[in-house]
Amino acid sequence: MPRRTRATASMADVARLAGVSSQTVSRVSNGYAGVNEETRQQVLQAMAELGYRPNSAARALKRGEFRTIGVITFTLSTTGNVRTLEAIATSAAAEGYAVTLLPVAVPTSDEVRGAFSRLEELAVDAVIVIMEVHLLDAATVKLPPHVQVVVVDSDAGDHYTVVDTDQSGGTMTAVQHLLDLGHRTVWHLAGPEGSFAAQRRADAWRAALTGAGRTAPPVVRGDWSAESGYLAGLELAAREDCTAVFAANDQMALGLLRALHERGRRVPEDVSIIGFDDIPEAGSFLPPLTTLHQDFAEVGRLCVQAVLRKMRPDGSERGTTLVPTRLVLRQSTAPPPAVR
Repeated sequence: MPRRTRATASMADVARLAGVSSQTVSRVSNGYAGVNEETRQQVLQAMAELGYRPNSAARALKRGEFRTIGVITFTLSTTGNVRTLEAIATSAAAEGYAVTLLPVAVPTSDEVRGAFSRLEELAVDAVIVIMEVHLLDAATVKLPPHVQVVVVDSDAGDHYTVVDTDQSGGTMTAVQHLLDLGHRTVWHLAGPEGSFAAQRRADAWRAALTGAGRTAPPVVRGDWSAESGYLAGLELAAREDCTAVFAANDQMALGLLRALHERGRRVPEDVSIIGFDDIPEAGSFLPPLTTLHQDFAEVGRLCVQAVLRKMRPDGSERGTTLVPTRLVLRQSTAPPPAVR
């Protein structure tokens, strides 16, 4: 009798060729223990010879899980989102889970609601949300009953499980570093007003200065891009009393460096700059940028671990897990001119 082709080979065909029961084939294809190695190899060889592939949809229905994590995110244009998504995918794969990306075209409640409505069609066990929590609340999202949610980079600990970088702690470290160098105050190039991360960093910057008995200068705001940092930098370069700037991310710090250079303000001799993120290119800025390192890999890993815990029968945790930052000292910060 001719052997079946890849398109029609069944579990029974594999069992017949390997000389085992269909139950044994099922245990091997599902990765269960209790099958000796010699038998396992016989089954795997028969699968390969017949071109058999287990029916993942059928296994999902039988188990009641799809082994897939959905990720909803608004933008992939920022370093943080891209690196967090990469870490989530890597960590999920290590746990035997696939990742399905559900991009939100524009940050509106209707778009967020639409992304969540697609969850049932895509058959995911859990979802990790990389966006501001106010969009979740405004969207009045109705989740499929089996789907668990973890939120990244947001202030939602009372309603959701949250994993985030320690925005406040990192900012306090940045401001204190500049004050310790002798700067009388620290200016702040902030991110957009609608961003939780930007607001948390701005609040911590102001609190750090107030706690040190210093006056907080007016906030200068950008939109995370290098171009916005450049435009803000032109404003800051015109202020002779500006000797230190904490930029809310490294891209804006890059634009700020260009603006100061064009206006004849030397870094760090005249103005010190510190960023936030520690993007791979930060060490190649001119001068190399002092910045706060965010551990995106750890954020992604903890997100996956959190959703896996929530999928257990007793997994009802809420609250926020903070991942510490690390100050990376390079050549863009120094004492102010009056101190040298």
